Amino acid sequence: MTEAIWLLLFLTLQRLAELVIARHNTKKLLANGAREVGAEHYIFMILLHGSWLVLLWVLGSKNELSYFWLAIFAALQLGRLWVLATLKSRWTTRILIMDGETLVKAGPFRFFKHPNYLVVIGEIAVVPLALGLPWMALAYSILNAWMLYVRIGVENKALTGKLGD
Repeated sequence: MTEAIWLLLFLTLQRLAELVIARHNTKKLLANGAREVGAEHYIFMILLHGSWLVLLWVLGSKNELSYFWLAIFAALQLGRLWVLATLKSRWTTRILIMDGETLVKAGPFRFFKHPNYLVVIGEIAVVPLALGLPWMALAYSILNAWMLYVRIGVENKALTGKLGD
């Protein structure tokens, strides 16, 4: 197998594991009284990330891997682990609000309001660059910026109590 395929396998298995963790955490949070907001845009987020991953496989699996961009990807994974370790059972791919809970202000949240989105911004650009697909990095970075504009807007309103049910 090529190095590109190893990277794509890692990325795919990581995303699948995250979906399992997110589903588990979501069910638990909802059972404990959380409510979801912003579900209307969730399908677009799934389509964006799903098409990004499929295109990486189709267009990049036979490409040579850039070790420079791979090193940046590895650093981003440390950020991802830091976010997951900090949020623990509160981490999910959906926007869930639990009345009475306080915002997490530990770990990377001491420095950034949305550290996981910084990791995702990096990955959306870095993985295609690692596979020699700069146009894909640009196109998906633009699409992701639109998605995050919508999502962070909804999330910020929900977290500050300015969003209705």
